Amino acid sequence: MSKAAVKFVVYGRLYCHLCDDMVAALRERPLAAGCPIEVIDVDQDPSLEAEFGEWVPVLFANGERLCHYHLDAMKVDEYLSKTG
Repeated sequence: MSKAAVKFVVYGRLYCHLCDDMVAALRERPLAAGCPIEVIDVDQDPSLEAEFGEWVPVLFANGERLCHYHLDAMKVDEYLSKTG
């Protein structure tokens, strides 16, 4: 899989500063440049709110959970390095 095929999804809340911080930090990662980032508001879906609760933000890459609360830059870079 190439880096171009990586899609990040952040499950969070609109009023969450940690969510905003995670998205901003992800956009600053050189290896993540050009990868799409989708932000999903868990409060808009009761099943997502039940699943993630207070764990937000939660970052996934192509369905693989990478981190929550704060961006784990090393884990993101490691994941992207594996994808080519």
